[in-house]
Amino acid sequence: MNWLQELETYKEDFIRDLRGLIAIASIEDKASARAGAPFGEGCRKALDYMLELGRKEGFEVKDYDGYAGVISYGEGTESVGVLAHLDIVPLGDGWTKDPYGGEIEQGYLFGRGALDDKGPAMAGFYALKMLKDKGIQLDRKIMLILGCNEETGMECMKYYTQHGEIPTMGFTPDADFPVIYGEKGSLHVRLKGDVQTCITSMHAGERPNIVIGKASLCVDKWNDAYMDMFDFYLKSNGLKGSVAYDGKQAVLTMEGVSAHAAMPYNGVNAGLHLLNFVGSAMQDKFAYDTYALLHDWQGKPLNIAIEGAYMGFLTMNTGIIHIADGKADITIDIRYPNDADANLIIDNMKKSAEKRQYALDVLLEHDTKPLFVDPQSTLVSTLSEVYQEYSKDTFTPNKTIGGGTYAKKFKNFVAFGPEFPKTEIPDELYVGGCHQKDEGVKLEDLMTSIAIYTAAVEKLGKK
Repeated sequence: MNWLQELETYKEDFIRDLRGLIAIASIEDKASARAGAPFGEGCRKALDYMLELGRKEGFEVKDYDGYAGVISYGEGTESVGVLAHLDIVPLGDGWTKDPYGGEIEQGYLFGRGALDDKGPAMAGFYALKMLKDKGIQLDRKIMLILGCNEETGMECMKYYTQHGEIPTMGFTPDADFPVIYGEKGSLHVRLKGDVQTCITSMHAGERPNIVIGKASLCVDKWNDAYMDMFDFYLKSNGLKGSVAYDGKQAVLTMEGVSAHAAMPYNGVNAGLHLLNFVGSAMQDKFAYDTYALLHDWQGKPLNIAIEGAYMGFLTMNTGIIHIADGKADITIDIRYPNDADANLIIDNMKKSAEKRQYALDVLLEHDTKPLFVDPQSTLVSTLSEVYQEYSKDTFTPNKTIGGGTYAKKFKNFVAFGPEFPKTEIPDELYVGGCHQKDEGVKLEDLMTSIAIYTAAVEKLGKK
């Protein structure tokens, strides 16, 4: 059966349902957390929305106490899982589209979560719906598993793996096509301690896994001579910024470019640029040392640069910077290849900090090990064949990534789509990627991904 042709009659319903999901502000909110809604009311509402869609279509649905939900099709002692998440990252600044609107312009649908991961989650749901509507009989049960805090720690999947049914195999539609058979490990490192600095306060960054797109800090000892230096710094680095000075303290603001921490080279870290300016122009040793140690996305100043045989370079992102009352707390997100040693990374960071006589202590917050599935396995081979059949792309190889997906939480799982290689965007249209302003997805690509996912679970569902 050609699922792409069958999909035409579902397109309008799919867009309607996806817009309904995008309209829900499912950002983790601890203030509204409660029993049954451990990540707040927004995430609870998004989960309810999807489970209700499942009930209306006659699927079996299960709610795992608001941590996750499952929509199932078919029966069997073995199962195929499709893992998606309903939570989103904070909006950030600079949107020109309604982040909760699902607007369509020149064939692109915009909204927070359109690409990461509400669009793919809805694509997984419609894959199950088409299989059911066409009466396709399978040997394995198909399970669409929907988590609610992938962006903030994946506690949802930790809870689910302790209480729910574990699929035999499967994939998460939360990355790129063709098949992602490996994911880098993830370290969160904290730099904490007392500091002597002219910075009286700085609170920049929302999440470790987002490049700081806009940042502000307060300094004392400001004078008019620094203003010319600030303007020169902005111009020489192609940045926008401002200074508000009341005669006592100055508030410095810079605008960079947000990006996913797995690809920090796609962003411009406004927080680090502010520290660089203060360190250089105002002769502040702490700010200067912090920038010197952290500015390189490969971690060369920390002696942690490494290129893996399969996964490429280690990447590093400074995601959160807090300075107040003579204390500093900085969170760093590091993605490392499977042939790197996490303990050696931490040791080298500590030695590099000590060598510079850096004020802050290096502390490991958590370590998520890399994922690596045999690229010649039946799972990878089957998914690759389906992708090539529907995309007609026989050139792009399967690969590994720096992003961390739900696939790490299960055995015999990989990431699979929904982003296609070489998607062309009209010159006059800005389309943001994951975690960026004006996040969007090409509707044609998303519809093709539904056909791919339907064919994939159909093949994997048969013994």
